[in-house]
Amino acid sequence: FSVFVALIILTTITVAASVMYPGKIGIAVAMVVTPVKATLILMYFMHLKFERPVFVIMFLVAVAILALVMGLTIVDYQYR
Repeated sequence: FSVFVALIILTTITVAASVMYPGKIGIAVAMVVTPVKATLILMYFMHLKFERPVFVIMFLVAVAILALVMGLTIVDYQYR
C-alpha cells in the first residue's frame, strides 16, 4: 500500500510541476521523478527486489544496452 501511495504522490508532483512550470523546469522535475517511479515499480510490482542478484544483473545489463543503443541513435540523429 505504501508503494501505491508513493507512486500517487510522485505522479502528483510530476503533473503539478508540468502545469505550474511548463518548459525546462517541468521537464527537469519529470526527468528526476520518473526514474524513481520506475524503480519502485520494478522493485515491488515486478518483484525484482525479491529475486536473486543474477536476475537483477541481467536486467541491468539489458537496460544498459538499451541506453547505449538509444544514446548512439540520438548522437547519430544530431549529426545528420
